[in-house]
Amino acid sequence: MKRHPESQGKAATFWHIISEGNIEENRLPDMRRCERIRWPRPVIEHSHENGVKVWKNIRGREIRICLWLESLEYLVILADRKDYVLLWTAYMVDKDHRRQKLQKEFEEYWRNQIS
Repeated sequence: MKRHPESQGKAATFWHIISEGNIEENRLPDMRRCERIRWPRPVIEHSHENGVKVWKNIRGREIRICLWLESLEYLVILADRKDYVLLWTAYMVDKDHRRQKLQKEFEEYWRNQIS
């Protein structure tokens, strides 16, 4: 888990998982995210099973691993640091346009892996 910078005395990743907002310093706790605080670990542990869509993408210069538990509309994002992986964030995928974007990313990733 990314620990720094801390926000309100909490590790960066923890705060990001339980809060919502575009500007990091202004993020506010989100009860729906808080209710799911225990979900990332089981999603990660069961990422090899059917029902979890897994793919990699690039955000800026970093490689991210996406774990999408589509049936429960939940996405876990990991940061691939080559020697280790960090839990980066996790959130609900409750908007149609976001679901469509994720589905497109997933299909494109696997299409390129097969080619």
